[in-house]
Amino acid sequence: MVLSAALGAAGCAKPQTAQATSDESGGKPVAVTVVHKESIRRAIDVVGTLAAVDQVTISSEADGKVRSILADLGDRVQAGQLLIQLDNEKAQYTYEQQQAALARTLAQYGATDPRKLPDVERTPDVQKANADLMQATQGFDRATELFKRKLISQQSLDDAKTALESKRASYDSALQNAKNLRAGIQAAEADMKLAARQLRDTEIRAPFGGFVEKRLVNLGELVKAQMPVMAIVRLDPLKVTGEMPEKMAPWVAAGRPLELHVDAYRDRTFTGKVTRISPAVNAATRAFAFEALVPNTDAALKPGTFARVHVESGKVDEVLTLPYAALQYRYGVNRVFVVAGDRLAMRELQVGERLGDRIEIMAGVKAGERVAITDVDGLNDGDRVAITK
Repeated sequence: MVLSAALGAAGCAKPQTAQATSDESGGKPVAVTVVHKESIRRAIDVVGTLAAVDQVTISSEADGKVRSILADLGDRVQAGQLLIQLDNEKAQYTYEQQQAALARTLAQYGATDPRKLPDVERTPDVQKANADLMQATQGFDRATELFKRKLISQQSLDDAKTALESKRASYDSALQNAKNLRAGIQAAEADMKLAARQLRDTEIRAPFGGFVEKRLVNLGELVKAQMPVMAIVRLDPLKVTGEMPEKMAPWVAAGRPLELHVDAYRDRTFTGKVTRISPAVNAATRAFAFEALVPNTDAALKPGTFARVHVESGKVDEVLTLPYAALQYRYGVNRVFVVAGDRLAMRELQVGERLGDRIEIMAGVKAGERVAITDVDGLNDGDRVAITK
């Protein structure tokens, strides 16, 4: 019985030993990939900050009490829209007074429109004085002829001469008065325009379309000139500011498209264009500042938000790549296992940019070499393998 048991055990152990020897001789099954050479377009990935292109705090240009507030925090406003109305009763009276003064001066000049003033020689007073002067001139000429014929006395000739000089003086005076009236019209018109401007200043309007960021006054509050009353921000478009590495600056120019993502909309991609690049490098960061415009018609993006910016450059390089899954990371070193015959040879790598599910290889392997990609973390230098595909 003991002998039979021993023979049975020996019979069972033989197949197991043979199976182990077969596995060892066959090697560990692994899949492999080939080191590829690819043309890639370099890109810049940075963190930028969204900012408003136009953002302003509006100040009052007139003194007055706040009569009505027509827009408030968060409201969307259009360019020229009335935001705050100040009490304008006094400004209205002043404007009407200046209107009347201009109308009176125009009537004296003999005109109805300050933009269509007749020449000073064609004003009523000047025309009348000119007619009197012509009549006096004719009278003097007749008196002179009659005096030569000794038909009138010296006194009559002197009277005609005196009348002529008087009419000439009257004409000169009328001409000067017309010039003064013309200047007075211009002054009255300027006063009326100033009064109109002061009246308009009681209406505080939006300088551009956007959203109300802050309301700084209350109904009935007395405001003074240059006092801030409301802040407006334009949200479409927004600009994004950031810095690009010094080495990439020659390959990025104004007009380059870009993409950006924000945490508030993780599944949404926003697009824009680079608009400005600083001509000088930042000595502290060795990078160039840049700006880009991003359309924001639905106002989803907000100023002050951080954004992840991706810019495709004009630089194209020929590089070696491998699947990122082929890398084994140990003790701060990236390495892969090259298949040489039925053995693995460990290679340390210098890696570059991550390219989706692949990574750029700068040194360590050559194009066309086969690299193991199965159970990478469990592989060791010198392992015997069997290639599965």
